[in-house]
Amino acid sequence: MRESYDIIVVGGGPAGSTAARYAAMEGASVLVLEKDREIGVPVRCGEAVDHEGLAPFIEPDKKFVAAEIKYFKLVAPNGMTVKPNIDGVGYVLDRKVFDYDLARIAADEGAEVITKAYVDGVTRTDESVTGVTVQYHGERLTLKSKIVIGADGVESRVGRWAGIDTTVSMHDMESAAQVTAANIDVEQDTCYFYFGEKYAPGGYLWVFPKGNKTANIGLAVAADRSRQKHALKFLDEFMQEHFPEAAILTKLAGGVPCAETLDRISMPGLMLVGDAAHQVNPVSGGGIISGMIAGKMAGIVAAEAVKNNDMSSLGRYEKEWQDSLGSRHHRYYKIKKVIYKFKDSDLNSIAAQMSRLPEDEQTLGMLFKQAVLKHPGLILDVMKLFFS
Repeated sequence: MRESYDIIVVGGGPAGSTAARYAAMEGASVLVLEKDREIGVPVRCGEAVDHEGLAPFIEPDKKFVAAEIKYFKLVAPNGMTVKPNIDGVGYVLDRKVFDYDLARIAADEGAEVITKAYVDGVTRTDESVTGVTVQYHGERLTLKSKIVIGADGVESRVGRWAGIDTTVSMHDMESAAQVTAANIDVEQDTCYFYFGEKYAPGGYLWVFPKGNKTANIGLAVAADRSRQKHALKFLDEFMQEHFPEAAILTKLAGGVPCAETLDRISMPGLMLVGDAAHQVNPVSGGGIISGMIAGKMAGIVAAEAVKNNDMSSLGRYEKEWQDSLGSRHHRYYKIKKVIYKFKDSDLNSIAAQMSRLPEDEQTLGMLFKQAVLKHPGLILDVMKLFFS
């Protein structure tokens, strides 16, 4: 490592690697610091993405695509199944390989990538963030930069150190648990979603196939509901009922910030991307693609600011995010607050109405329509989603 870089990225996940990649492409000197010993490990994600979101960043490849998804199955609390038609195709990734490839691409563009580098602070003047302090090989180093990009996950410490409140309210933090399991006999081209108080109150449970009879099986529970029963308990009960013969290969638990984007995601010398900026889709909890989109925006804006020696221009990143996915996530958040209040009887009724339709009319759009009929207050926000 040198003592000084144009841009230091803290975190080597999809958002951080993408920011580093695009900043390096624009000619900036870039350093990525990842605290874990290996990029992509451990995996804290359901690993599902859609083709349209992924393709602009990287060509889907069998080495990191574990399963190609063509169908959804939505399971109501009473067990009724709806299989809506979906346009296009999706993928369940192998994040260990996928994240590694994104970091390699950033390195190919000229970024330096360092693992087992534990960032423990930022340096700053009264006006701006000026770099980071990092524990590396038993030494504490001070590294200078013109811009720091925080891609360090939920409740970003980088953001907090710089003075940005990155905490997530209990109401918006979902308690999540997931296993990767073998001996799972499900359709390998189908993602399954279970809804209802039994499975995941205030959230949903997923089964995402990964080929060779393996799958990611997890759930997210509204945090205020998890006080009575932990997400892991819900998951253990589901596994015992549906997949008693499964072999558990990995198990993890943590928080997912299903909130609106932070009010502030940049300041002089600092930008936040991905989970650190609360750029997760508030309804689905998915953050891979949105993090990469934000990473690209931040990387380009940061590199141009360096090139023009104008650190005051970082606010452009906030505007670009808000004009694209930010405003959309705001509407998703409003929809989430209503959908997560649906009772089991509402969900069963929606499934019953969908099942009566001809197969070619059983679409995600029609699913939204049925939800709107249950709660007419959703109609304006749903319309905005489809026409923005």
